Amino acid sequence: MEMTVTRMKADFESEWVLIGAPETDKALNVLGGTVLHHSKDRDEVYRRAISLRPARAAIVCTGAIPKGTAIIL
Repeated sequence: MEMTVTRMKADFESEWVLIGAPETDKALNVLGGTVLHHSKDRDEVYRRAISLRPARAAIVCTGAIPKGTAIIL
């Protein structure tokens, strides 16, 4: 389902969201896209991304990034 990141943050509080065909601004901030999967478990979202193999995707955390989490751009 198509959603803005603002809506994702409201609907999926403190979860990781896999977004297909993400819309971005010039600075590559994710603005929205198609929600492919969401979960409180980051690894579950990564596994789903690997199994779906979307052509273009982004993963967004809708809450605070947990301590010790590495972010790779």
